[in-house]
Amino acid sequence: MSDTTGGPTFSGDSGIKEVHAGKAVKWDFEVSAGAAKADFEFSVVASDPDMGPEWSITLFDSVGSILWDNFRSKPKVTVDFPGKSGKLLTLEVICPKGARYDESVNIEITAKSDAGEASQHFGAAARQSIVILKTQMDQEKVVVQSLIAKADQGEKDIYAVLSPAGMRGYVFVEGMNTDRMHEKTRDIKKARAFIDGEVSIEEISNYLYPVSAVIGIEEGDIVELVNGPFKGEKARVTKIDETKEEITVELVDAMVPIPVTVKGDSVRLIEKEN
Repeated sequence: MSDTTGGPTFSGDSGIKEVHAGKAVKWDFEVSAGAAKADFEFSVVASDPDMGPEWSITLFDSVGSILWDNFRSKPKVTVDFPGKSGKLLTLEVICPKGARYDESVNIEITAKSDAGEASQHFGAAARQSIVILKTQMDQEKVVVQSLIAKADQGEKDIYAVLSPAGMRGYVFVEGMNTDRMHEKTRDIKKARAFIDGEVSIEEISNYLYPVSAVIGIEEGDIVELVNGPFKGEKARVTKIDETKEEITVELVDAMVPIPVTVKGDSVRLIEKEN
């Protein structure tokens, strides 16, 4: 809002956004000055200005020309408003690659003209990244153990490593600085290369919870017992306990049908009930 009726106003995108280390986040907004020109003043406050890496902040006009940046520009810049019309602007903030979790930067832009003044706040907070690391086939656990051993060495860049059951040749790695994450895998022989890009927690959520061993099995199905004293025998499913992940079966070739209760992962489905 402006301090004077008809004075400067901000509209459009603003507020706090999350950003990954080494990545950019943008706000598109419009400024009206209520006059032919206005002075823009900038206040930039980082959460750790003394020890933290420096954020890159740039203000662009509608054609992509730089109006201001925090490395080369003065704290104040004069912007023309031909015909007193509004200007479409874009604020871009690049999170430093060395940022730690929850480090942040707050930006305040104040527009001052003969008609008054108005301010708008923007902010960016660093968040972790999830990337996919290729591994030698069936060596996922070896890579995970090596990464976990390295997680506490030097900068704490790796927060978690996940090797989902049944997912061969890949592991998920969560951390802040993707460059240092790459560095820590260089001498792990069974590790291959990171896949370009990142994944969201929503995209891998189905790997975060164990799949029930009895999913897909129904009463009446024919299964083969894959371990235990009846290994290799065929049986018909008579009962399913989803809570315990157990199934009760009767052996197909038994002279007398005797119910046998086994774990869901002790059978292999071979025929669905018609």
